[in-house]
Parts: sequence; C-alpha cells; structure tokens
Amino acid sequence: MSNPSKNTGAEAAANDGKAKQAEGAGASMSARDKSRLQLNAAILQSSLNVSLSSQNDPLALVYKSAITGINEALQADFGDDAVQNAASQDNSAEATAQRIVSLSTGFFEAFKKQNPGMDNDAALEKFMGTITGGMEKGFGEARDILKGLNVLQGDIAGNIDKTYELVQKGYADFVAAHSSKKAEA
Repeated sequence: MSNPSKNTGAEAAANDGKAKQAEGAGASMSARDKSRLQLNAAILQSSLNVSLSSQNDPLALVYKSAITGINEALQADFGDDAVQNAASQDNSAEATAQRIVSLSTGFFEAFKKQNPGMDNDAALEKFMGTITGGMEKGFGEARDILKGLNVLQGDIAGNIDKTYELVQKGYADFVAAHSSKKAEA
C-alpha cells in the first residue's frame, strides 16, 4: 500500500490511471452508493493520517489493516487503492456542501411515497425538519471530534462554518424549488 503523502510523480500518474479505471468499473453502483463509499473511504484515510501524525502506532496499524482490507474488497469495483483514490476527492466547502445537500434531499420523493396522505408542503416541511435535524447532529459531532483532536481552529473552523452556511442555503433553495407556496415579491 502506498503512502498518499509520499507519492512520487510515477505513483501519482499510476493512481490517476487507477482512479479512471475505478470510475469505469464502478459504473454499476448508484451515484449515492459511490458517494457514500467515497466519503467513508475518505474518513478512514483521514483517520489514518491523524493516527500516523499523532504517532499512535497501535491504532495506525489497525487503520492500515482496515484500509488494506477495504481496498482488497473494493478492488473489483474500484480498482487498486480505492480508499486513497476516494480520499483525493474535492473536499472544499462548496463540494462538501453540495454532496450533503444532494444526498440528503435526494430522499424527498421516497419520503413522499412513504407518506401518501400528506400534501406536498406538509411532506416538505416534515422532510426538511428530519434532514435538517440529522445535518445539525452531524455537524455538531464533527465539531466535537475536531475539537477533541485540538484542530478546530483557523481555516478548519472557517471551512466548517462556510460548509454549514452553504448547506443551509442549499436546503433553502430546495424548499423554494419544491414548495407550492412561492415567495411573493
């Protein structure tokens, strides 16, 4: 397994080829499944990097073993080094917020089907309350974890705040687009 922080030019080119191969091989998976898999892989890779940087050798070994096992399990669908390839995704505030909004709001149609007696606006209000609560909980837990690692400061804190604001805007835009009560000018 290569160390992503020590890639040579040749390894970077090889990883780029593997990422393209993985994209083609994973075509049978839904976009939501791919995104969730990439997010989970990125979390594992980030955890490994934190473990290694804190010199927590026993946990680093556990993470290395887990990542190796995950890479082996995903190899058929995503090619070699699936975790490392997923960790290289765009983690900007804008891209992260877009993924959160699109994945969470993507369940609205299924929610309406499960609640056929509700009119559209009532379903929208209940659905948004549910996903907003989940998002709030997730952001709170992420802040607590980062605070516990003593890294919730500066750019990291600013990026989390920006991501949160962009998710809120994305949710507001979703409500405006799906509500039968159009804003009156």
